[in-house]
Amino acid sequence: MAADARWLFLASLVTVGLFSFFLALAGLRGRRQESRLQELMDPEPGPQPPPGAVGPPARQTMLQGLALSTLPRLGAPLLPGETEGRTQLETQLRRAGYYQPQAPVVYLGAKVALLLLTILLAVTLERAHILRPTYAAILGGSFSGLAVILPGVWLDYRTRQRQHLFRRSLPDALDVMVICLEAGLSLSDAIRRVSAELRTAHPLLAVEMEIIQREILLGLSAGEAVRRFARRCDLEEVRSLAAVISQSERFGASMTKALRVQADQLRVRRHQRAEERAQRAAVFILLPTLLCIFPAVFLIILGPAVLRIMEMYQHMGR
Repeated sequence: MAADARWLFLASLVTVGLFSFFLALAGLRGRRQESRLQELMDPEPGPQPPPGAVGPPARQTMLQGLALSTLPRLGAPLLPGETEGRTQLETQLRRAGYYQPQAPVVYLGAKVALLLLTILLAVTLERAHILRPTYAAILGGSFSGLAVILPGVWLDYRTRQRQHLFRRSLPDALDVMVICLEAGLSLSDAIRRVSAELRTAHPLLAVEMEIIQREILLGLSAGEAVRRFARRCDLEEVRSLAAVISQSERFGASMTKALRVQADQLRVRRHQRAEERAQRAAVFILLPTLLCIFPAVFLIILGPAVLRIMEMYQHMGR
């Protein structure tokens, strides 16, 4: 019973630590569901912050408010002093969808908070005589490594998720943009129209298109604005789109034909990726089939035969 109580206490501490970490990261992303409902209820929605951006949400819990006020203080001393390191960190956060200036210190503060939590967990287990000092040190060292790695894994997951959403929504956006250009709108007006029309179906891309349209209004060319979007999302498809737009602007080629060809290529790539995932599904199903289904089938088929053979040997032994 004492051993069961120790492991139950250990599991409870680990669960509380992981829950606090993911709750703090949820505070960074803000209230995406509330903003989505607000967009659907508002017939003319105003500019919305990028999903995943760090900022004060409309309503946040006391724990989230405490995390957002404490994490920047913990992460400020770890902020890289050189410009290159800080720029690299900001680039990683932007690719994951965190655009606000305080995102780097919050991210580093989450790392420090997890590290302190693991050390506190190990010390608590050792002081409560639940684990021996050697085991507590091993547990603290292992969890400290996880505390350093987990925020980076979270950023990679967020980046891959955003890239997947962009790949799915880009062909639809280009189709709408081609229709707007054929109707006589300029490229800037077409981008603005796309960001308004796709806000319900593809809100993430709609926000990025709105950022592109604002950068064009500030004086950047459309190719440069899309190239900045490519750096924010780190997608080869967007980089090729930026190159196509830049070449069309430079040489005076038809923007409509270029975007239509680009949309067709993106749709073909999306179809090929879907076929690739469908082909890999058969390989992924093979392992559960071997481990779960075949043993039961063999047991049903060979079980009676094995029992009869065992009975025969018993009779022969008598």
